[in-house]
Amino acid sequence: MSQYSTMLPLVLYDVMSNLPGNNFSPNPAKPRFVLSYKNIPFVTIWVEYCDIHIAMKSIGAKPMIKRQDGSDVCTVPVLSDPNTGALITDSLEIVSYLEKTYPEKPIFPNNSEPLIRAFDSAYMSLIVPGIKPMFLHTMEILSPASAKFFMGARSGDVPLPWDPNCDADWKLLEKGYNTAYEWYQKTDGKWIMGDTFSYADIIVACWLLAYKRVLKEDDEWARISSWNGGKWAQVLADVEKECNLA
Repeated sequence: MSQYSTMLPLVLYDVMSNLPGNNFSPNPAKPRFVLSYKNIPFVTIWVEYCDIHIAMKSIGAKPMIKRQDGSDVCTVPVLSDPNTGALITDSLEIVSYLEKTYPEKPIFPNNSEPLIRAFDSAYMSLIVPGIKPMFLHTMEILSPASAKFFMGARSGDVPLPWDPNCDADWKLLEKGYNTAYEWYQKTDGKWIMGDTFSYADIIVACWLLAYKRVLKEDDEWARISSWNGGKWAQVLADVEKECNLA
């Protein structure tokens, strides 16, 4: 029997899509992987992209983004823990909460949370410059209303046009993963921290999962999978297995 078998399931709010199983968004995937790794019971509530702000505001979630006009915007993931009454926004803060509240099977081993927070920012700086190929395909898996809202919301940060076949964007993405590959090459094991699994590997895997779910698997995901000797498909498979999601 699980040590958490008598507790109420936590509630994770995530983005709805037309994909089987819904999930595709990398940020909500991060706490999902951690919950599964720690064997914490949880349920998912799926929210239309265009309804996220209203839905999250209605449950009292903290706004995470400020528009240019100064208005606040609520995002997902949001986690509700009925066992403690906590309501947490932002994937990194959710994971930090889970680590402190449910410390078994740590994902910030050896007091590594400050370093992994820095790793999160560094990794994002590698892949964001080449993110355009995924954005157009993301619109294709959302409802019409959400796709329109997504384009309006994201084009402010990543200017249009979004061309999934733009060689310049693919080269930027490959360049980022080449750097990440160099990081992995400096460890003695298969994880960022050598033989020790951590949230750093989950961060990498959840973005790979997003690419695999959103891009065309036989073409664009196959392209990413081929980089660095197949490293990225293997990282995703290894992390999914470690987190009981294989």
